[in-house]
Amino acid sequence: MGKKKGNKAAASSDDFLQTLEDFTSKENWDKFFTLRGNDDSFEWYAEWPQLRDSLLPLLQDSSSSSSSSSGSLQILVPGCGNSRLSEHLYDAGFRDITNVDFSKVVISDMLRRNIRTRPELRWRVMDITKMQLADESFDMVLDKGALDALMEPEVGTKLGNQYLSEAKRVLKPGGKFICLTLAESHVIALLFSRFRFGWKMNVHSIAQKRSNLKTFMVVAEKENSVLLHEITSAFDLLSLGRNDSQGSGMREALESENQIRRDCNNGSDLLYSHEDLKLGIKGDLTELTGGRRIKFTLGGQGSNFSYRAVLLDAQKQTEPFVYHCGVFLVPKTRAHEWLFSSEEGQWQVVESSQAARLIMVFLDSSHSGATMEDIQNDLSPMVTQLAPRNDDEEARIPYMMASDGIKKRDTVHEVTSSLTGKVVVEDVVYESACSNLEDLSPSSDLAFRRLVFKRTEGLIQSEALLVEDGEILEQSQKEKTKNVSQSKRKGNKKQNQEPSRPLMRVSHDYLASSYHTGIISGFTLVSSYLKKAESCGTMVKTVVIGLGAGLLPMFLHGCLPFFSIEAVELDPVMLNVGKDYFGFTHNHRLKVHIADGIKFIRDITNPEASSEETSNGGSNGYSTAHNTQGGTCPDILIIDVDSADSSGGLTCPASDFIEETFLLSVKRALPQHGLFVVNLVSRSQSVKDMVVSRMKKVFDHLFGLQLEEEDDVNVVLFGLCSESVISESDIPESAVILEELLKCQRLETKQSIIDATKKLKCWK
Repeated sequence: MGKKKGNKAAASSDDFLQTLEDFTSKENWDKFFTLRGNDDSFEWYAEWPQLRDSLLPLLQDSSSSSSSSSGSLQILVPGCGNSRLSEHLYDAGFRDITNVDFSKVVISDMLRRNIRTRPELRWRVMDITKMQLADESFDMVLDKGALDALMEPEVGTKLGNQYLSEAKRVLKPGGKFICLTLAESHVIALLFSRFRFGWKMNVHSIAQKRSNLKTFMVVAEKENSVLLHEITSAFDLLSLGRNDSQGSGMREALESENQIRRDCNNGSDLLYSHEDLKLGIKGDLTELTGGRRIKFTLGGQGSNFSYRAVLLDAQKQTEPFVYHCGVFLVPKTRAHEWLFSSEEGQWQVVESSQAARLIMVFLDSSHSGATMEDIQNDLSPMVTQLAPRNDDEEARIPYMMASDGIKKRDTVHEVTSSLTGKVVVEDVVYESACSNLEDLSPSSDLAFRRLVFKRTEGLIQSEALLVEDGEILEQSQKEKTKNVSQSKRKGNKKQNQEPSRPLMRVSHDYLASSYHTGIISGFTLVSSYLKKAESCGTMVKTVVIGLGAGLLPMFLHGCLPFFSIEAVELDPVMLNVGKDYFGFTHNHRLKVHIADGIKFIRDITNPEASSEETSNGGSNGYSTAHNTQGGTCPDILIIDVDSADSSGGLTCPASDFIEETFLLSVKRALPQHGLFVVNLVSRSQSVKDMVVSRMKKVFDHLFGLQLEEEDDVNVVLFGLCSESVISESDIPESAVILEELLKCQRLETKQSIIDATKKLKCWK
């Protein structure tokens, strides 16, 4: 099958490749093979002369130990395309070969091409993620680019997971899965993790004569044990040059995976898969083992979603259990709470559930569009397999769920924008408040104001703490006193008036959104420059692409008085929402441009190209200019915009903001001391890997901060242009400088920012 888009293999110059826009689309492949014709084979990776010497010994070794009754090696070639690989194998003496592809066009062409000269070859139209083939029916599954083709970053790992489950299912014990791959990071990460327990793995490097890209051959042999072996390589890892990104990526992946396997063999915990558990890795799951706790993933073959889960077997108790097995669903908004994230808290949930075994399932952004009925129907067959043995065959498995954590919700405002769609401003009271805020309102519930886009309801765009407005409250009290005095003089004796509700305002010195805290913590990376600028009286120019409710620009304006901030927002409705409901204001240090963020940055690097220039801060309080004041470059550039279409797995930012051409524009716009910040929200690891890879390619240094409470969905990336940059060991000292620069009224806010600096990691 196909290779990944963007790979410039020798064959990528072929005009026919232009017909392939989506490597997972059956229609695109049909069109591709129709244009090529049945006699025009296409080899994505290594040609037969390069493959032969590495591949034939593996087949001959497998043939001698084959368990088939005919004695011949039964080979499956999934996603065969019109490659001549099966024909070469046939001519080398391997006749029992089944070729499958979901393109009816190519299967028909290949059948016609071989019906007379190679009559024993079998050709079947079949989706390799749902193969109609018997369990344990093949001695070898030979994949030449099929996994790579399924692992489009926009699609995520779902198809790849389903396919690997099928490949493992149809292999006999002792059989081999041979995968020819370009070994992109997201592909190899999935491949290594899916062949752990009960598999021996070896990696070969295939010499390429006409391409700068290497082809790797990963061999996984199915054992009758559940041992966890380290992956071996048939070549010297040091031979993979450090200047070779593909080779160094494979070396890093091997070292990382083998460290995981060593740690697991030495007793460290591991996130197991459902398949691992069915193998008996953690014992016999049909039996209850008091105190057993296993973290694992659910999903894959036949499932619509993937889930993170924990299996907990309750301790023995005097009272009988009400349920032999139960499922407890935890919504994303509550996954970070102590009760659900800590081991001690989870055992408390088990006790209150009255279930002998509780399977706690954590929901995330990928489940936001599904109903609870959808989730339950998807989980039920998998949960049934994980339930302990029970004499009562009719015993049901109940589904329990934590609430969304909101005690009270009031819709404050709704508006529909032609650009953003439906926008909702709501005030909420949570069932439990952060401990560091309890002193603000010990006698009443804390309220938060939130901005939500209906197109991504699972994602809170902005969130702010509401506090009593002292100035308005004082003015209101004076007015009330005056009215009471007038009433007394007029003899008005009205009694039992209802007490007025306190007037509330948005607090701009508290960060309710953890990713805002993460963004500002990254200023540690340039704190030396910030200190120098402050001491010299130099304004630090900061551009924020994406206004939202205006909370981040307002916080920067208040806590970093030597910052000159310009916010760029495409949708004028958002500016009105920020001003009317979140207390956003502008002045000479905080300006707003209603403009396209991409063009705004490109105009900085080429100010002559911009013909539109208006004065900043007119009567309406904002500018429609497409370039910054004087066309000067920003010192800090922050990208915080959501994607209008998150179906590809990228929720934030919009895909245009992580294109290599835009990233290069950013690097040209930033000075040597500049800092580029991206708030990245994605449920797809492959998408995140792609963004990180692009930023590594463009920027001299890259740091990342993973927000743990976001269930690995949210990460803040920091790109630096300077060749010299602080190391991780220097971060604590630099954080002290940032702490001195922050003029926060709330000490707990400053402390949360400094605490976040401890999570900064150097990725390049």
